[in-house]
Amino acid sequence: MIKNYPMQKIYFTCLFFLFTTLLYAQNEVKLQISTTSTYAGIEVGSKGVKLSIVEINKGQKKGSSFTILKDSSINTDFISFTPTSFNATLNAFEEMFVKATKVYEVPSDRIVTAISSGVKGQAEKENKMQWVVNLSDSFINRIAEPKRSVNVLDAIEEGRLSHLGIVPDARRYNTFLIDIGSGNSKGGYFPSGNTKDFKYFQLNWGTKSTNNAVEKRCEDDKTIQNFQKQLPRVMASALNNDVIYAINESGAYNMNDYIAFSGGIAWSTATLLYPELVDNAVVPVTYAEVEKICDLLNNKYNTLLADELVKNLDEQSFDKAKIAKEVKRVHQVFDQKSLLAGANLLLKIMRQFQGVYEGKEFYLVKNGQVGWISAYVTQELTK
Repeated sequence: MIKNYPMQKIYFTCLFFLFTTLLYAQNEVKLQISTTSTYAGIEVGSKGVKLSIVEINKGQKKGSSFTILKDSSINTDFISFTPTSFNATLNAFEEMFVKATKVYEVPSDRIVTAISSGVKGQAEKENKMQWVVNLSDSFINRIAEPKRSVNVLDAIEEGRLSHLGIVPDARRYNTFLIDIGSGNSKGGYFPSGNTKDFKYFQLNWGTKSTNNAVEKRCEDDKTIQNFQKQLPRVMASALNNDVIYAINESGAYNMNDYIAFSGGIAWSTATLLYPELVDNAVVPVTYAEVEKICDLLNNKYNTLLADELVKNLDEQSFDKAKIAKEVKRVHQVFDQKSLLAGANLLLKIMRQFQGVYEGKEFYLVKNGQVGWISAYVTQELTK
């Protein structure tokens, strides 16, 4: 599909990120556990449980500097709030903790455990907060650490920490960060030239919740054809109104030159759009490119499968096995319906920044889910 990455985009990637200390920190490296600076974060999200092993640079004075040593996840769909999803999430939570302590040998006191604001928001909406409490208590009992704290993240603080952990200092005050999660989308920016005043952004739509809304409209006909038929209707109704209102209310258009997206759909879109950039942590994109991905997901889905994407790469120097593995991972995490839901949500948000006279620059951030962990740890170290 897409053969060579334009040199112009390489230039802008360098301009935005390469001269900062954050880009190298976003790329996964060979696992080398340090006894003094290695930390782990385990987060229960709407879609599943994520484990991130990160190495923190304690000497970094401005912003957070970190290297991803390991990043893995187990899909459990906790926000379904069923006994099956509860047990699967609890087992995954324990498994990730055991892996962090036994396999990667991260001391227990350097493991942060948390439940995302997306889970909290969905639980509050459905009056299911007791499920969150029960999960936390059950996990603490499983690992036999009665003094352990499982933080239920506040949405605003999570958004602030994510910005500090993902966006480089050089673009701190003119970048609007939006994390498109499973249950919701959140983020924000710093409007006043300091990192205390954070303009929080929240949209109660994410990849999974959008997918679920479309599935409900499909009723008894769960075919992909009916899903494709119902998706525009969801987009044109409450979702459309909510997105427009949330972006306008944020005031982000006039305050920011750069719009950065993180989350699973940002990673998957970047991977499918430019698979050859498998090692790049940040990929600049245009509205037209994301629009094209949405069209391909609808009409030529097979062209986005691993074999087809690798076959169409011109350069012989690419590690095609590595690229194919990453593309396959995208399709393991997201099926066609989820990709359609998430990519169209991404496009709908981007549309609000496509001005007639001024266009913003868009960036897709991979591995953004560990941003809050690095910022959280760095914040704790400086207390």
